Amino acid sequence: MKPDKKRLWQGILLVILAILLFFFLAVLERVTSPLQKFLVYILLLSLGGGIIAIVMSFARDDAQKKERKYNMQKTIAVIKGDGIGPEIVTEAMKVLDKVAEKYNHKFTYKEVLMGGCAIDATGEPLPQQTIDICQCSDSVLLGAVGGPKWDTLPGDRRPEKGLLGLRGALGLFANIRPSHLNPVLADACPLKNEIVGDGIDLMVVRELIGGAYFGKRETYVKDGEKIAYDTTKYSESEVERVARVAFQMARKRRSKVNSVDKANVLDSSRLWREVVERVAKDYPDVEFSNMLVDNCAMQLVRNPGQFDVIVTENLFGDILTDEASMITGSIGMIPSASLGSGKMGLYEPIHGSAPDIAGQNKANPIATILSAAMMLRYSFDMDVEAKNVEDAVQKVLEAGYRTGDIMSEGCKQVSCQEMGDLICQNI
Repeated sequence: MKPDKKRLWQGILLVILAILLFFFLAVLERVTSPLQKFLVYILLLSLGGGIIAIVMSFARDDAQKKERKYNMQKTIAVIKGDGIGPEIVTEAMKVLDKVAEKYNHKFTYKEVLMGGCAIDATGEPLPQQTIDICQCSDSVLLGAVGGPKWDTLPGDRRPEKGLLGLRGALGLFANIRPSHLNPVLADACPLKNEIVGDGIDLMVVRELIGGAYFGKRETYVKDGEKIAYDTTKYSESEVERVARVAFQMARKRRSKVNSVDKANVLDSSRLWREVVERVAKDYPDVEFSNMLVDNCAMQLVRNPGQFDVIVTENLFGDILTDEASMITGSIGMIPSASLGSGKMGLYEPIHGSAPDIAGQNKANPIATILSAAMMLRYSFDMDVEAKNVEDAVQKVLEAGYRTGDIMSEGCKQVSCQEMGDLICQNI
């Protein structure tokens, strides 16, 4: 019997026993026979014992609720961020709560600031308090950061600087971005059917805390004009660790890795190629090849089915992952995970903050919800729960529900909040 129904029947029984108790107390005053008084006393004791037992049952149930044992308890740092970030993260948290309810887990959320909202509140894109809380959490869920409001700020104070800083502070060196063409969204794919063929299913592993984004840079004036430069620098160990992530992931997929570089021009790419080729020898069961970045960009739209796992450096990965996501039909459908050497991860949709639709309940929360599913799988080892969320998303899409960005003829358009509710109903 469910706890609420059990308590209802206990309450009804308690009222009945109390009525009977008062009734027999009234009878006792009229009884004169010793035997009859004895029997009434027995009834009174029985009723009193029943009342005490029910009251103790109430107390015991309350104590059990307070001391409930969960299968898993996890602390999640939540960065809702800017633009549509608060809307999409709220829906992902709703889904996580549904998972916790179904599988008897407990997720504790700690909301922190990063990006434009952090600049407005504290004057900096990544407050130290945010770093401290994220480092003490089991994982981090992020919405999106940035927007036109902060575009004119100096580079070291822009919202995106907070994201780069957080990745570095958490030691998250590998960004995992799946690119999968969902059959029910095939019409949204910009590529011809003969190019897509049997579908698109690839994974990009992008090095995340090295390269041009973290190298030395400077803007200065010489002879009356501005000069700027950025530096791309990689060490052997930085390349090797992300390469191993790619090869290990390929073993769980179709056992094929393409390493993407610009070794015909850049010294950093020549080192990249040398190290990845060396790592490849440790994975003889995985098919391996090198590819120049310009050729890879072309091949993604010419023959995306040839790719399984792509591994590349930070700058190239930033560009190729956006291309790989758009050929699936919508950037609003693609999740990502940023991982380090342990279980801690940063999970976020790959799209931006979309300030033009912020606060209008129009955003697509699916990428963020699927990012939460990646969190369940990679950081919490909850494979069954992750699959349940992914299946729920698929069921909703197959039922014809769409947000505006993936809307097509014959489907039913729903809001951001409605999409979250529908996915929860299918978990």
